[in-house]
Amino acid sequence: MADLSKYRNIGIFAHVDAGKTTTTERILKLTGQIHKTGEVHDGESTTDFMEQEAERGITIQSAAVSCFWNDHRFNVIDTPGHVDFTVEVYRSLKVLDGGVGVFCGSGGVEPQSETNWRYANDSEVARIIFVNKLDRLGADFYRVVKQTQDVLGANPLVMVLPIGTEDEFTGVVDLLTRKAWVWDDTGLPENFEIQDVPADMVDKVEEYREMLLETALEQDDDLFEAYLEEGTEPSMEEIKRCIRKGTRTMDFFPTYCGSAFKNKGVQNILDAVVDYLPSPTEVDAQPLTDEAGEPTGAVATVSADETFKALAFKITDDRFGTLTFVRIYSGTLKKGDTILNAATGKTERVGRMCEMQADDRNELTSAQAGDIIAIVGMKSGVQTGHTLCDPKDPIVLEAMVFPKPVISISVKPKDKGSTEKMGLAIGKMVAEDPTFKVETDEDSGETILSGMGELHLDIKVDILKRTYGVELEVGKPQVAYRETITQAIEDSYTHKKQSGGSGQFGKIDYRIKPGEPGSGFVFSSVVVGGNVPKEFFPAIEKGFKGMMDTGVLAGFPVLDVEIELYDGGFHAVDSSAVAFELAARGAFRQSIPKAGAQLIEPIMKVDVFTPDDHVGDVIGDLNRRRGMIGGQEAGVSGVRIKADVPLSEMFGYIGSLRTMTSGRGQFSMEFSHYMPCPNNVAEEVIAEVKAEKAAKDAARK
Repeated sequence: MADLSKYRNIGIFAHVDAGKTTTTERILKLTGQIHKTGEVHDGESTTDFMEQEAERGITIQSAAVSCFWNDHRFNVIDTPGHVDFTVEVYRSLKVLDGGVGVFCGSGGVEPQSETNWRYANDSEVARIIFVNKLDRLGADFYRVVKQTQDVLGANPLVMVLPIGTEDEFTGVVDLLTRKAWVWDDTGLPENFEIQDVPADMVDKVEEYREMLLETALEQDDDLFEAYLEEGTEPSMEEIKRCIRKGTRTMDFFPTYCGSAFKNKGVQNILDAVVDYLPSPTEVDAQPLTDEAGEPTGAVATVSADETFKALAFKITDDRFGTLTFVRIYSGTLKKGDTILNAATGKTERVGRMCEMQADDRNELTSAQAGDIIAIVGMKSGVQTGHTLCDPKDPIVLEAMVFPKPVISISVKPKDKGSTEKMGLAIGKMVAEDPTFKVETDEDSGETILSGMGELHLDIKVDILKRTYGVELEVGKPQVAYRETITQAIEDSYTHKKQSGGSGQFGKIDYRIKPGEPGSGFVFSSVVVGGNVPKEFFPAIEKGFKGMMDTGVLAGFPVLDVEIELYDGGFHAVDSSAVAFELAARGAFRQSIPKAGAQLIEPIMKVDVFTPDDHVGDVIGDLNRRRGMIGGQEAGVSGVRIKADVPLSEMFGYIGSLRTMTSGRGQFSMEFSHYMPCPNNVAEEVIAEVKAEKAAKDAARK
């Protein structure tokens, strides 16, 4: 059995372009896992192995690699930074025990870093901070440390100080040992010398060292008291034990700096992962739930001696077949074992399993609690978030919750041959990515792809073309509009039908009112005295709920409606579940227009970065797009503007922003909430939907 205390399951996450993938490359080189580092800008890095990643120089899907450092085994996951792929970060954090948050020395805490940091807080993942790219123009370690406090509300525990900045950056001073690590100009990570602290930095080192000790020793009252009252400094072991404890409880985050590209400061990060990030046995065990997702109070104890429990957190299709990435929480798994998929109730035998090295693999015969592995060719309909367990001890692990798509496009194959290929390819892609949805428009027969943003769908279409050879015609992007109501009303509806023999009868009296934002559909009944027998309540609820998918204004799904049944009537012979379900459907059609039906649109949280001299243009443009400006924040190289903007106004925004800012502006956006559409916009949308429908009807005739 492997020693679990020597395992570290860590994720590397950050904003686009802060240097996550480069940092992962350096870790692999230092640990002897690869012999030549590949650069992101040359499209040659180990973990960015998809064609689309190599071309665009961004990470799209998280990649897993394993390596060893100081006798410890690291399972490292390099995650994407782009907002459209945050689901990759979310699901990776769900199964990791620790993380390295990478921040750019000049860009600082950027929008996506905030989102990822929030995910990591939600998942309660201990982290260390790495301020990267200190060799860049405008890099400032101290400013980024302050930003982590102000923007993220984090408590950075500074462990090293940089020696020089920008072109002059040569190394770091380790505050605990008071030693300087200085690298030469060859760019080789092993070419460094340990020296004394530079004379001009001695005072600063002492000042920061004192802050470090005071913060760390607060974790142990006795050591803290001895240090404050008697000036007794504890042993290095005791200091490290306190830092490890505070990191584990997220009281603070050990903070390092360097330049991954220039191979400076990466060893300190690896040592910190071993010294301060938790092993699988030190993190809170995963909660178990019942089939409805309610917590049972039990947990999956991390131990090889328990029964097998694992979570499938990612599914991907490669040249060898379908891979299901699995984090094993307890027990062991051997080749040939039979396991149960708790979500589908199906069992299957494990054929091949392997440890992943990005897109290479090492075959395994067994794995145990704490491991992150891939199982090849699973057949039991496994999807992201499904629990795999021992058939004799069926359990469900806490599931993952994914955001709903906000943008869709219609696609159709250019030729007959592509139609079948497209169906198979899209089936695989939906299994891989829970935020990518597909449906068929019943009226037009078109295939509708929905996702998290323009780039997300752009990449999906690209994968269909290149990976699967499907040529597509792509329609213009569609916004996921919704409908809701604005007034509370009371109403009554009777469904009567007589046609020889027994007929149908169902009468319902009900109240309809707007629900809380995000509440969806809520049904309740306060009927007393048996005017509507209890056994018909589920049919009435089913009738109303079934109508929520198609609103009365333009056929968009309806959100946030509360319906209360308070009276009604039934017939001893003619009443049935079907009659009451039909009554509820008729009631919905009758009452929703009376309750002030309204079109609502998705509002995006937009974060724009612009150089100082273009701020006015950018704000003016956001206002024209019906944006509400939430705030501005000046940085060293420009201004960040936060705004809420309707998604319908954001199509093609990157082109406009680049034109306005001479190519220097950047932005990211994520779904925030739904808001009522202005009347003129609602009228346009409804007219457009009706015109499309009329055109389809005419084409059919």
